[in-house]
Amino acid sequence: MSSKAIAERALEQGNGIARLTPTWVPRVFCVPGRRIKLHPDDYYALGGNRGGIDERWFSSTTPADNGPLTSKNEGLSHIVVEDNGKAETVLLRDAVSELKGQLIGDKLWDAHQRWPMYSKFFDNQAALPLHIHHDDEHAARVNTLGKPEAYYFPPQANNHGGDFPYTFFGLTPGVTKGQVKEALENFTKGDNCISDLSAAYQLRPGTGWNVPPGVLHAPGSLCTYEPQKASDVFAMYESLTGDLVIPEELLWKDTPESEKGNFDYLIDVIDWEQNVDPEFKAKHFMAPIPVEDMAQMQAQGYEERWICYLSPDFSAKELTVLPGSTATIKDGGAYGLIVMQGHGKMGIWDIETPALIRFGQLTNDEFFVSESAAKEGVTITNPSDTDPIVILKHFGPDAHDNMPDGSIS
Repeated sequence: MSSKAIAERALEQGNGIARLTPTWVPRVFCVPGRRIKLHPDDYYALGGNRGGIDERWFSSTTPADNGPLTSKNEGLSHIVVEDNGKAETVLLRDAVSELKGQLIGDKLWDAHQRWPMYSKFFDNQAALPLHIHHDDEHAARVNTLGKPEAYYFPPQANNHGGDFPYTFFGLTPGVTKGQVKEALENFTKGDNCISDLSAAYQLRPGTGWNVPPGVLHAPGSLCTYEPQKASDVFAMYESLTGDLVIPEELLWKDTPESEKGNFDYLIDVIDWEQNVDPEFKAKHFMAPIPVEDMAQMQAQGYEERWICYLSPDFSAKELTVLPGSTATIKDGGAYGLIVMQGHGKMGIWDIETPALIRFGQLTNDEFFVSESAAKEGVTITNPSDTDPIVILKHFGPDAHDNMPDGSIS
C-alpha cells in the first residue's frame, strides 16, 4: 500500500485513533537511567559508538540530529497497521503530509503545514550539561526552528532519582556577560565551571517546568516527559558534567559556519533578561492544575490535570481514569499520548502499560488521536478494581480555549 493508503487505513481501523510504534533515540553524551522500560540487554542496541538509548520520542515528525552516524528516520514516529498478522508502517510525518487537516485539523495544517511539536522521555542516570536551545531567529540561520520545551516528572517513571535530581536553570542575578564569555572561552581547558554562574532547583515528581528558548539549563536526573516544539536545535555550553567530557563540536552545534569561533555570538543566543530574572521560579515552575472541578470529574470516573501550560507552542495534560470506570474525554485538537499506568480499552483499542519492551517490539501504549476523534470524544474503560489508567497527552498550539496562562509560585 502507498503511504497515504496505510495512513487512511490506520485512521479507518482505529476510528480516528492511530497506533504508533516505539521510537528509541540514543545520545552519545548520556548514560541511560534505565527507567523507560527498555529491556536491559537493549540499551546499547545501536552499538556503543552511538551511545546508550536514553530517550523515547512520542508523536514525532522531527528527525533526531545525532551527527554523521544518525540512522535513517531516527527520531521519527511510525503509524502501524496490522491486518491478518501482517504489519505495515508509515511515518507519522508522511501521514500528516498526505492527510493534512483530516489528521491534525485544518487550522493547524494551514498554519504550520506539519505537526509542529513532539514529546519525549529523556532518562539519564546523571545530569545533562548546561546547554541552550536557540530561538527562531538564531535557529533560522541554520535552517531550522527554535525550540521551546517543558518538563514534567511522571511518578510512574521515577522509581529512583538518578545521580543528581536537580536542574540548573538560568544565571544567578548579577552574573555578567563577561563572566559567561570567559567560561565559554575556557571550554577546551577542562572544566569551564559555567554551572558556578547558575542555580540548581530540586526536582519533584508530579511537577514540571517551562523552558523557553534562550534559557540555559542543565536537566537533572529524573526521568522527564518533555513536550517541545518540533526541533532538535541546541548547543552545549558546559565542557564537563560529572566525569563526562563534552566535545567542543557540541559547543558550536547549530552555529552558522561564519560565526564559529565567535564567542560573542554564543552570548547573543542567550535571552539575558530571562536568565538573570530573580523571579525565574515563579514564572517557570508548573504545579499541576485540574482541568475542571475535581469533584465533578471524579463523579464522572476520571481526573484530568494540566501539566504543561505556559507555552503557546504546545501543552500537555495528565488523564487518570479511575478503577472500574468508563469516561469519555473531549479535547479541542489532535494529540499524541503515552499510557503510563494500567490497562483497558480506548475506543476500539486495547491499551496497556508494558513492564518491559524489546528494541523493535510493537506495544499498545502509544497512539495519535486525530482532531475529529478528539473533538467527538475518546471513550476509555478501566476494568481494574484497583489500578488507575494514567495517560499523558501532548498537544500542538491552539488546541484549547481554557488553558491556564499564569505562573505558579
